[in-house]
Amino acid sequence: MESRAQWGTRAGFIFAAVGSAVGLGNIWRFPAVAYENGGGAFFIPYLFALLTAGIPLLIMEFTIGQKYRGSAPLSYARMNKKYEWLGWWQVAISFVISTYYAVIIAWAMTYAYFSFDLKWGDDPTSFLVGEYLQVANPGEFGGIVPGVFIPLVIVWIITLGVLFKGIKKGIEAANRILIPVLLLLFIFVVIRAVTLDGAAAGLDAFFTPDWSQIANPTVWVAAYGQIFFSLSIGFAIMVTYASYLPKKTDITNNAFITGFANSGVELLAGIGVFAALGFMASQSGVNVSEVVEGGVGLAFMVFPQIISEIPALNGIFGAFFFLCLMLAGLTSLISIVETFVAGLVDKFKISRNKAVVFGGGFSALISIIFATRGGLNFLDAADYFINQFGVALAGLVQVVIVAWVLRELPSLQKHANSMSDIQLGGWWKVCLGIITPIVLGYMMIQNIVTNIRENYGDYPTNFLIWSGWAVAVLAIIAGFVLMALKWNKGTELDVPENKEVSQ
Repeated sequence: MESRAQWGTRAGFIFAAVGSAVGLGNIWRFPAVAYENGGGAFFIPYLFALLTAGIPLLIMEFTIGQKYRGSAPLSYARMNKKYEWLGWWQVAISFVISTYYAVIIAWAMTYAYFSFDLKWGDDPTSFLVGEYLQVANPGEFGGIVPGVFIPLVIVWIITLGVLFKGIKKGIEAANRILIPVLLLLFIFVVIRAVTLDGAAAGLDAFFTPDWSQIANPTVWVAAYGQIFFSLSIGFAIMVTYASYLPKKTDITNNAFITGFANSGVELLAGIGVFAALGFMASQSGVNVSEVVEGGVGLAFMVFPQIISEIPALNGIFGAFFFLCLMLAGLTSLISIVETFVAGLVDKFKISRNKAVVFGGGFSALISIIFATRGGLNFLDAADYFINQFGVALAGLVQVVIVAWVLRELPSLQKHANSMSDIQLGGWWKVCLGIITPIVLGYMMIQNIVTNIRENYGDYPTNFLIWSGWAVAVLAIIAGFVLMALKWNKGTELDVPENKEVSQ
């Protein structure tokens, strides 16, 4: 009989799952991706991708975690001992992401403070790469940047503090507070943005459909990519979170709620971001297309400039915007670190506190690399390669193994249907067995060809080999190394009965 911590309520699990899914990418990636791929027309392939890949994959991962009652490595080992490495590979991917994700949250925390006196001045771009990050050449570490290191320590204290508290009193309690606060702050940001001069032009640019793009395969791949990267699927999180669900729970409903809640936040982000970009274009006397940006550039270069030009409450607007980034990042980071905390507890039967210290502490130490003067370059390379050749590839391998090698879909479907109001039919197996592997396979081929033809970001080849390619490859190797280690004798590799414990 195995005891495993459980969520206190169904709402607690949904808050945590939504908290994981709603991250930095919702705010700084989705608006630009949608605009560049047909504007309003993009929502058709986006919705199709959500229904044929996003939610089906969420259902699959929720079901695997809930059925096999373990972290990703333990769940896959219980499914078939030969594929424990898949779970560890996904955990290794999460570990890599946690090391640099924490640094971006630290930037956001600092910029929330900077907003009150507009410390970035008249040239936010030069301020970011020069005065704040003091960016060195690619491959150089330089010294630690105090303005990044100090908030980074605070980020890790908060994250590890939540994880020390466990599932109910830690992760669930934190998300019950952070997610409502995030939504309230973000709604304020959006309302303020849409009342700015020029906001209508920005929204028009965002929503006006370019129907010619519907026939473009690249647009459909972009839609699947956005869904895949924004739902926390493919790198152990949702399997781990679902392992804490009670023995009887509505799996499919939870997946639909999580998927649509995540998309709702992305749509809200698109409205807020493009309203602000419309204002910026109006102030500069240029078209909205000339100010569209995504990622770090949008958050820490374009938005500070927008904040500086807002006529009233600009300090509060800026602080709220960066607090939104910080909160969205924190809820995601907590879920990311939980994947390897749970893996260590299951594999080695150590206490949760020790797992947080060893796993979370090691990640915190590695993250200092990204708090150096060379941190931005290392972060850019690691983020690109671990997502393109880590998360996406692991997701493809996962669905092929589950659907085609182990032929587990009928068993998982039966398990989910036995406790869910929305019954899974043939569409679910078609989506996971055919549509998702084809799209993800095409994405991988496209990524490989692109990266062979040209270096990402025009970085030197030797820099990309050891800071990008090597990181992605080492995550795979880590999966097999950790699989080779023996399970603690107290770990049951057969699926145990549920026994709730308080944590």
